[in-house]
Amino acid sequence: MEDVVIDPAFWAGRRVLITGHTGFKGAWASLLLGSMGAEVTGLALPPETDEGLFVAAGLAGGMRHRIGDIRDLATVRDAVAAARPQIVVHMAAQSLVRLSYDDPVGTYATNVMGTVNVLEAVRHAPDVEAVLVVTSDKCYENVGWVWGYREIDRLGGHDPYSNSKGCAELVADAYRRSFFGGEGAARVATVRAGNVIGGGDFARDRLVPDAIRAFRAGRPLRIRNPLSIRPWQHVLDPVIGYLRLAERLAAGVDGTADAWNFGPGAASEVPVAQIADTLVRLWRGRAAWEQDPGEHPHEAHLLKLDCTKATTRLGWRPLVGLDAALGMVVDWYKALDGGADMRAVTLGQIAGVLASAR
Repeated sequence: MEDVVIDPAFWAGRRVLITGHTGFKGAWASLLLGSMGAEVTGLALPPETDEGLFVAAGLAGGMRHRIGDIRDLATVRDAVAAARPQIVVHMAAQSLVRLSYDDPVGTYATNVMGTVNVLEAVRHAPDVEAVLVVTSDKCYENVGWVWGYREIDRLGGHDPYSNSKGCAELVADAYRRSFFGGEGAARVATVRAGNVIGGGDFARDRLVPDAIRAFRAGRPLRIRNPLSIRPWQHVLDPVIGYLRLAERLAAGVDGTADAWNFGPGAASEVPVAQIADTLVRLWRGRAAWEQDPGEHPHEAHLLKLDCTKATTRLGWRPLVGLDAALGMVVDWYKALDGGADMRAVTLGQIAGVLASAR
């Protein structure tokens, strides 16, 4: 199998616009791109916490940092015009299932109309070669089967978040067919990843950041659905896959302007309780977890991805095993608590993962 790393020479000096760069996954992508010499512009809402990766690693000082709301078309158009991007990675989203029950209107406005606004701005931008629209593994109509969902399976979603991501997929497909099929037009792909973990995530109602907050406070982590099975993966695995796909989109490789799954291997599709047990063991001290007995909104019990398409056609594969990923997660938060240089820590983790592919 060919190597699975990205090509630094492709990204050196290339103009890239990332929406959602102040968020968890967007910050990792921005730092990785910047380390390869890309000219990165970010458009996003302000970071939600000073402890998240964007602030902790000082990303604002190493890129063009724009604050703005993707729900406003004029704001997105201005950002695209100023950045003159060659590659656009649309990551900005309302990304939490439970929050989508509390704010369905805001969830749809961000995830659906935000995607419309990005693609509408891009179709009037002559320099754009490739667009990645980042959705979610939860965009599929989850029928509870034991097989991994393929890119050709039905879209849907029980909750507003999942449904909004299915809608974003349909939006991207409509724009691709209507506006991006001609000679010289940008090529559009959508990408779907599993439950992404890594240092610098402080979102509410996600397992790892909830665990870190609980452990720091000396109280047990409370888990809603300990038996639910998810495809867990370190953030770098899908981000590397996204960028590898973007290289091929920009090169005009046939069949790349499509939907793609980037999930972990079967060994990383495990129950929530197993992740919690490992985090407790790695954190040590008074770390513990318990089941939350309260009533909670619906969440799917079982979800897996079939990534055969990415492994066979892109030569991509996951680089970080589950145990290694959880070790990197705990190391990152321990380093933050110890006052370490978090830019250096994060770049070190990036370098380690890329080196493991060679």
